[in-house]
Amino acid sequence: MEAALPALVDSHCHLDFPDFEGKLGEVLLQMQTHGVTHALCISINLEDFPRVLGLAEAHHNLFASVGIHPDQEDHGVVDPARLVELASHPRVVAIGETGLDYYRATGDLEWQRKRFRAHIRAARACRKPLVIHTRQAAPDTLRIMREEGADEVGGVMHCFTESLEVANAAMALGFHISFSGIVTFKNARALKEVARSVPLDRLLVETDSPYLAPVPHRGETNQPSWVRHVAEEVARLRGIPLETVAKATTRNFFALFRGPSPD
Repeated sequence: MEAALPALVDSHCHLDFPDFEGKLGEVLLQMQTHGVTHALCISINLEDFPRVLGLAEAHHNLFASVGIHPDQEDHGVVDPARLVELASHPRVVAIGETGLDYYRATGDLEWQRKRFRAHIRAARACRKPLVIHTRQAAPDTLRIMREEGADEVGGVMHCFTESLEVANAAMALGFHISFSGIVTFKNARALKEVARSVPLDRLLVETDSPYLAPVPHRGETNQPSWVRHVAEEVARLRGIPLETVAKATTRNFFALFRGPSPD
């Protein structure tokens, strides 16, 4: 029966997005039904942060991050002190989503790099881990992580789609590697190889809801309960029981984000 399924955590979702308006009760019920005990709701800008925090305040099994996504160009300069202030709330367990994205943005992207540095400085100041997004920008992402001392706080490379070399470089800085529904896609052969190789004690799983619904739900609005499909694929690729992946990723989540014990 579903209640006996090994417990999982969705390490990255956006439940404050309009896609879930009026549907949160059903989303939380589906999490319970499918053994997804907790989820981390991710901030993408400071204007909407109160909604993200409100979810974490209202539901014991939801946590929040605070940060500005690299795609949010119109949100200007980031003050590390402001991030530190917002991160002082006990339900805020991470800084981000931050990082670099050279896929969507064009032109002079120094503003992205400055913003990324500000997030790392805030994380170091408040001693909370980073949630890092990188797309077609891995060399600069890793360089800035090294230059700014991101290894002092660690964190997660979210929705990982890079090479094993990039994964190893991030893990050398104390970061975890999180796999999303992309790892279930048939054409994600290179990523599947990375999922086979990342040590269990560095693994996380996520949905990035409402995006990137895994097989067999491609094209639908993703939801945290479907993180089980991600974990099942990682287990299949590694030739190990789902329970092993579930226990490892849940343990890793709570060790990294310093949340209350799930037991």
